[in-house]
Amino acid sequence: MTLLEKIQSRPMPLAVLMGVTFTEAEPGKVVATMVVREDLCTLGHTIHGGAVMAFADSVGAAATVINLPPEAKGTTTIESKTNFVGGAKAGMTVTATATPVHLGRRTQVWQTRLETGEGKLVAVVTQTQMIL
Repeated sequence: MTLLEKIQSRPMPLAVLMGVTFTEAEPGKVVATMVVREDLCTLGHTIHGGAVMAFADSVGAAATVINLPPEAKGTTTIESKTNFVGGAKAGMTVTATATPVHLGRRTQVWQTRLETGEGKLVAVVTQTQMIL
């Protein structure tokens, strides 16, 4: 089973609800896309900050899962920081790319960049995952 198949075999209910599609997975990078739907927006038809954070958290969590040591029972987010840089309008596709900052025995830190299809930066999210 490939790492992408491993992620796809254990769908996260919120990620499914939001329409997140994982497209690439390797130990040092996980990529997913999501279409910005009206129900994921705030006023002005722009992606809601909570949707940005949930999308990034899902991608960072999936990246952690494929990097867990064999004895681990799972992972949970213990800290997350989001820098909102720009917006994405309803109907646009946003891509999230998670890369590792730290891969330790007890924690992993991932940085996830969210960009529009045109390459416009929407947000940078740094999250710490605790290994259970």
